[in-house]
Amino acid sequence: MCVRVLELFGLACLASVLRAENLHYLVTAPQSPVVEIGANFTATCVITNTAEVTADDLHWNLSRTTLPRELYTKINSSALNVTVPIVGEKSEWLFCASKKDSPYVTLNKSRFIHGLWLKKGYRPEKPENLSCIALQEGDHISSTFSCKWQTAGRQTPYVPTTYTLMVKVLKDEMYNASTTKNSADVFIMTFPSHTCLEVWVQAHNLLGTVESEHLDVDDANYFVKTNPPLNVQLIREEIFPTSLLVNWSHPIAPQYLHLKYQIRFCPRGSHNWSYVPLSDTDQHTRSFRLQNLQPYTDYFIQVSCKHTKEDYGYWSDWSANATMRTPEDLPERPSLWKTTADGVNGQEVLIICKDPILANGRITSFEMRIQHSHNGSWENERIPVNRSISAPRPEVTLLKRISLAEKQLVKVCLAASNSVGMSPEMCLLISAKPLGNGPVEDLSVSPDQGQLFVKWKPILDRSLTEYVIEWVSGEQINWQRVKKSTSRTAIKGPLEPFVCYRVSVYPIYATRIGKPASTEAFLEQGAPLEGPSINKSYTGYDHAELVWDAIPLHQRRGFITNYTIFYKSGKNTHAITLPPNSTSYTLKPLLGDTKYDVWIKASTIRGSKNSSSHSFTTLKYAPGRVEGIVVGVSLGFLFLVLMAILLCIYKKDVIEQNLWPQVPNPGKSTIGNWSPDNPLRAETPSEDCLSGMTVHVEGVRDLKQGLEEDKTSLSLKKDKYLSEEHSSGIGGSSCMSSPRQSVSSSDEDPETPDNTANTVQYSVVVGPSDYKGQTPVFSRSESTQPLLDSEENPDMLGSGGSRHFQRFPRQSSLSESNQETHFKQLELEQQDFCSIKEDTEWTLASETQLADAEPGSASSYMPQGGGYRPQ
Repeated sequence: MCVRVLELFGLACLASVLRAENLHYLVTAPQSPVVEIGANFTATCVITNTAEVTADDLHWNLSRTTLPRELYTKINSSALNVTVPIVGEKSEWLFCASKKDSPYVTLNKSRFIHGLWLKKGYRPEKPENLSCIALQEGDHISSTFSCKWQTAGRQTPYVPTTYTLMVKVLKDEMYNASTTKNSADVFIMTFPSHTCLEVWVQAHNLLGTVESEHLDVDDANYFVKTNPPLNVQLIREEIFPTSLLVNWSHPIAPQYLHLKYQIRFCPRGSHNWSYVPLSDTDQHTRSFRLQNLQPYTDYFIQVSCKHTKEDYGYWSDWSANATMRTPEDLPERPSLWKTTADGVNGQEVLIICKDPILANGRITSFEMRIQHSHNGSWENERIPVNRSISAPRPEVTLLKRISLAEKQLVKVCLAASNSVGMSPEMCLLISAKPLGNGPVEDLSVSPDQGQLFVKWKPILDRSLTEYVIEWVSGEQINWQRVKKSTSRTAIKGPLEPFVCYRVSVYPIYATRIGKPASTEAFLEQGAPLEGPSINKSYTGYDHAELVWDAIPLHQRRGFITNYTIFYKSGKNTHAITLPPNSTSYTLKPLLGDTKYDVWIKASTIRGSKNSSSHSFTTLKYAPGRVEGIVVGVSLGFLFLVLMAILLCIYKKDVIEQNLWPQVPNPGKSTIGNWSPDNPLRAETPSEDCLSGMTVHVEGVRDLKQGLEEDKTSLSLKKDKYLSEEHSSGIGGSSCMSSPRQSVSSSDEDPETPDNTANTVQYSVVVGPSDYKGQTPVFSRSESTQPLLDSEENPDMLGSGGSRHFQRFPRQSSLSESNQETHFKQLELEQQDFCSIKEDTEWTLASETQLADAEPGSASSYMPQGGGYRPQ
């Protein structure tokens, strides 16, 4: 209540002042307030020097937002309060204004508004983790006392927080220093060693003040940090190759404080420090002997110090490195191993070794003894080692090459020597093939935190003494030995990422080497450097075989997980995924006579790489397709030819009848041997004779003798009667022969040629059947038509092979010319001729016999022994 009365009194005084100066009708309080973020703020608006408005006509605005009336509190008719929550860190205006709409208020609007500028901030919070330090300067403690702390809470630019470091000496002497940061230095004329000291920090701003925890100590040396120990020196003693003596000096006089020391050391090349237990150096001393060091090893040694009292002071910085090499000692036994190579005389064994892990000095030589199984004698060999002291130690040393037969055994023993003496021997029984039991099982190699870890199932064998872990990359080989109880270990040699290592585990049985188990591994995998190289493509009509080379090991950079073949023709691209052990594949089905572009992608778990593009064109025809077509056509043609031949064989008569009409052969007709001087003789019908013709043969006996006499003369005249101009028979045979020359009717002009090849000449005998004793008349025809219908119409032949002529009408007398003309007009219904066998003799009936023939009997063609006689 008292506070509220004071505020009203202040507002009245302020209103009286403003009335005199500016004549504002509204006044707000408090002026320029600093408000706490997250708290509520109450402001008051008072009406002065006017009765135009009342408290009901007033309203509050926060920036551009009108506050709701629920936040208002009416004090009286001329005063109005508002309570607002403070949010956000940005400062803003709070206005009080009149909302009355009257001419006077409108004209004097600037007098009816008044505002407050709200500065927002946070209350200060107590600083934490106060710590102070007093450093050594020269041979005493510095007068500058430094402290630092952690600030708490938040600040705004409008309400900053100031920190003041307070230092109190001996309960009455005060030192301070102010800052807006989290650290400060206080200058003290003389550092108060062995006296009481109290330290704290005070934080304050416009919203309040707060103090940190007080550091109250009974000895100011609690805050002292001295310099490192001085003059650190190392002393080695040849008789103690595993120890070094460390000496140093105190950094500050004991009058200020007593110190304890800490020592650490590490061999050259190592980043892991070893610390001497504090219980060995917790006294005010100046020397210490390091023990259990490695002989002939460079060591770095550092020393630090602090107040001897527990929890007092700070450890000094480490002294500068002091370096010393321990004396030499006898070396441990070297690591003997072997590897194989192809030699000129068969398989060779390379005997190799590594320097002992603890060489304890510089190796000057290797002493090697070799015993062969065939003679049992030992061969001694000394292998000198010429190395400078600064030269790096090689990983592997080649000792000797040995050629081994298939069943030969060699025992090799090796010892290393330095300036102190010789190491114990290490022996191996070497053979062309591994000895002992089977390999280890369940071998696996996996990378983990930059190392390769090898794991296997141990062998339960009492003769087992150790394991050898071997890893090979290209021509580089390395190995390490582990105890027989080991089943998982990390490879300790240098390894490179993206390199394939072949890791093998050998069980060792005393001196015998067992069968190894091997696998491949990468320390780190990446994408291949290049894709597979397509070296060959064998194309066909609808397929193509691709052959590619595997990526070289040094360019794989990881295990190939799969190959993907991409091939396209035009805009269509196809993909095929193959297992990692593939080096060839046949693409099918493809289109014939088409160009394809092919490339192969090799993938690992870390990426992939494409090969260069390779093009090929499929064949236009499939292999054997042309040959198949040719063979098929040829077989079809042969089949047709064979069928035609078979058809000709089975249909010979039909073909002959259609292509070559049958023409009677006069040479085989009885008319060719008929003569009026010889009587006809009956003859049994021959199979060769055509049916429908009757031949009468009489007077055979009377004529036989005469005919025999005429054979000679007839045979001589036979050729003369054969001419084309005078023919007494048919010029062609019925057996599809070409026309023959006709039988001439005269012997007077045998040389006269007559080209009648296209005319078939016939000679017939025409005469009345009732005429007796008269010589028959011969009539010749030039017709080109077949004479006999029976030759063209075999179906008109009578059964039983009988021969019958169609009887001609009798005529009393015919001249030769009339007979010929009359003969052409005759219509022969059927004429058949019998074929005359060569050299067949015929006899003709006498005129008396002929006259005695029955009236009406048909005239017969009578055979003649020597051709036709002139009539």
